[in-house]
Amino acid sequence: MASSQETVDYILEQLAGAGEVSARKMFGEYGVYCDGKFVASICDNELFIKPTKQGHAYTPDQEMGPPYPGAKDQFRINGDQLEDAEWVSELLRITTAALPSPKPKKKKTGEPRE
Repeated sequence: MASSQETVDYILEQLAGAGEVSARKMFGEYGVYCDGKFVASICDNELFIKPTKQGHAYTPDQEMGPPYPGAKDQFRINGDQLEDAEWVSELLRITTAALPSPKPKKKKTGEPRE
């Protein structure tokens, strides 16, 4: 089941305290970006945040699960946790800081078009 736009909007609202947060459609679901970094997924109306050592230190007993079949386990954020905007934004801030910046895209080479 694909995530609803209503759910995506709610999750982005809850994560707003983490920084510049946005979502992009990816493979029928959504990728979540914070300050330009891919940090989470919204799949089947649930939020999954990439796990990091720093994130585990912040929430050591966090439930884990794959966002889709065959994926690696990520932090699975339940409804009560998602309602705590301050807590989930802090986890996203910690995750964003721990992840490397995206590699710059290579410029296409070739003849200029006229």
